[in-house]
Amino acid sequence: MDKNILEDILQNNRKYIKLGEVATYIPQLAKANKEDLGLCIKDMNGDMYACGDYEKKFTIQSMSKVITFTSCLLDNSIEDVKKTVSFEPTSTAFNAIVDLEIKNRHRPLNPFINAGAIACISMLKENTYQEKFDRIINFIKLLSLNENIDYDEEVYESERKTGSRNRALAYYMQSTGIIDKDVDIEKLLEVYFKICSIKVNCIDLSNIALIYANNGVNPFTKERYFSKEVSKIVVATMALCGMYDESGEIAVTVGIPSKSGVSGGILSVLPSKMGIGIYGPALNDKGTSVAGLKILESVSEKFDLSIY
Repeated sequence: MDKNILEDILQNNRKYIKLGEVATYIPQLAKANKEDLGLCIKDMNGDMYACGDYEKKFTIQSMSKVITFTSCLLDNSIEDVKKTVSFEPTSTAFNAIVDLEIKNRHRPLNPFINAGAIACISMLKENTYQEKFDRIINFIKLLSLNENIDYDEEVYESERKTGSRNRALAYYMQSTGIIDKDVDIEKLLEVYFKICSIKVNCIDLSNIALIYANNGVNPFTKERYFSKEVSKIVVATMALCGMYDESGEIAVTVGIPSKSGVSGGILSVLPSKMGIGIYGPALNDKGTSVAGLKILESVSEKFDLSIY
């Protein structure tokens, strides 16, 4: 893979930044530089190809749901997970309430919408809410090969103060038995908000994606972090649901299982080949990096990476 070609792809797609806007419903995210744009690709040999603002830190937001879902699968059988969260695509927004009531017997449609991630956190086996958070951040440190990862206190506070929609989702799920009646919803949501506020960069995302591309095994140390079965479930769910209500279109145009976040990050897994991390905080109306998505599409087309 030629770094110069990647640099050209990034610059050629920079024009799409003007079509997007940074997220404002979480006030701290509104402070992002709209012009930032970065790309990092890591392959199985450990070679890294990066350009643009690939070292810029941003919060992981909904890309954390990949790790939360993985942890949930490690603690529970697939049959038990399916009783709480299904794996179906959604045609509504990532924080929609309507699907819980009119579809799927009150279960979140998938683990990558907000309701699904909150439900998955409630299923983790740790005894305290602090232990749940520590479990996820330590797992992210492990998968990203970066022990220095931490969370952004200001973003966390911003999310906590403006999280009324997520509170509505969580309390509704508790009222219908999806979340156990003994769960402290406010404490559970503190964990969710804190997880979303963990800081990463494109290198971290590419390293995380590479572990999933290698079926749960660190390709450099050969250490296994989770089973091939778990990896396949997570990556398949990414392909179906990871880009919310544009997942189908992205499967057709890009063909790489991916997960987006409203900070502007995209985590993409190319099975058996590479992990990709992208950052561009100018978002489209679905909450995905508008220029970042165009970069991913161009990379896929240029190097014939679609899995389909």
